Amino acid sequence: MQIKELYLKHFGKFTDEKITVSAGINVFYGENESGKSTIFAFIRGMLFGMERGRGRAASNDTFTLYEPWENSNYYAGVLRFESGGKTFRLERNFDKYARSASLICEDDGEEFSLEHGDLEMLLNGLTLSGFENTAAVGQLKVETNQSLASELRNYAVNYYTAGNSDIDLVGALQILKNNKKEIEKEVKAAVAKKQEKRSRVEQEAAYVWRDLHGLNEEMERLKAEIKERKERQIFAEKAPSRRRVNPFLAALPVIGVIITAILFPHPWDFLIAILLILAGLLYIWNCIKEGKKTEQKEIGDEAELTMEQLTWELKLIQESIKEKQTQYDNLQEQLQEFAELGDEFREPDEKCRAIDIATSQLNQLSGEINQEIGQKLSERASEILGVTTAGKYTRLIISENLDMQLLSEGRKIAIEKLSRGTIEQVYFALRIAAGEILYEEAYPLILDDTFAYYDDSRLENTIKWLADNKEQVLIFTCHRREPEALDKLNIRYHLISIPQR
Repeated sequence: MQIKELYLKHFGKFTDEKITVSAGINVFYGENESGKSTIFAFIRGMLFGMERGRGRAASNDTFTLYEPWENSNYYAGVLRFESGGKTFRLERNFDKYARSASLICEDDGEEFSLEHGDLEMLLNGLTLSGFENTAAVGQLKVETNQSLASELRNYAVNYYTAGNSDIDLVGALQILKNNKKEIEKEVKAAVAKKQEKRSRVEQEAAYVWRDLHGLNEEMERLKAEIKERKERQIFAEKAPSRRRVNPFLAALPVIGVIITAILFPHPWDFLIAILLILAGLLYIWNCIKEGKKTEQKEIGDEAELTMEQLTWELKLIQESIKEKQTQYDNLQEQLQEFAELGDEFREPDEKCRAIDIATSQLNQLSGEINQEIGQKLSERASEILGVTTAGKYTRLIISENLDMQLLSEGRKIAIEKLSRGTIEQVYFALRIAAGEILYEEAYPLILDDTFAYYDDSRLENTIKWLADNKEQVLIFTCHRREPEALDKLNIRYHLISIPQR
């Protein structure tokens, strides 16, 4: 792919500005605030669009930053580029109320659809993240971000398993992670629900146990009282009868005999006395018999009534105890079931284990393959770094997470310990090497004040390497060092002066 023309209709400070871009090296020269970064942002926005932020983010986002100074409602531009031997015209209207985009092949007039991914097809898989990590270096943004490591992992697995880049490894791992999180969330809710039910059953069991304990105590009390009543009844039956005889009536026969003996001294009188005595004794015996019978009847009726009531109450309590015991046993069985792992937990648990296995296998596969890709990345970046540093650093070690160390004189040096200029060159080499590995298409390399920390020697080495290895380079600078280095090296370039506005 090569950029042929930039047409900034209304973009930032530019209005109706056309800029022709050539193959090879293009130097966009202008003083600070002349609009170099605006042109850089224009290329990015044309290729990948610009979305306006929401809320507070909208006040200082890219969309707002580059709104036209004039005719802000007409926010648009055109980018002409070549791809696959054909020239295409990409036109965008960024206006928030009239947003639109079109893509046309100028060679045959064929219209393409951005909505259906035709532009992504022409860019051969280059994403905004890939663009910012490989093909474009923004002002003071030479360091890459973690999305480059993700893209390299995706590329590694896709290339060696499917032969293409259609599989999103990082996305797949994220999906697995999200699925597991959802399952764990459902399990957590089910556990909470089950615990709530268990608490209610435990509380009910505690109430039933309390009632059962009270009934058992009442049963024991009734049994003790019945036993005591029976003992009292036996004792009452064995006790002597009460003599219900009037003492005056009992003494009457004796008094009658005495009086008879005094008043009637004749034998007939003794006969009368004997009859009176017999009548008195018969009366006394009858009184004792009736009194005893009455006493036994009263005691028996009282005992029978009390025992019948107590026995009835005891029977009711024993039946209640039996019902409560059955209820309590059922509740204990429910609590035992709560302690066991049910199907509603067994299936999610199996799913989580399956997700863990899949995640582990993907990570293992990624690690093994990424090690091989990492080796290629380290070798290519080391080669580029060796040229740009004139052979001072020829070995760069890059980890899976893109942590980097230089190997110099047999010892490893963390790049944080290097000068800023060398750090910039290390990341420059990493970007170029990653771009070559990730994308078959040769994209324009866009550099915005990238060489500010380079010394003259390393700047010349880097520019010479770019001229020999890149089909199109766009260098944005406010210094004359780049044009002077190009002149010194007799390298042809296209100078684009940006006047101060």
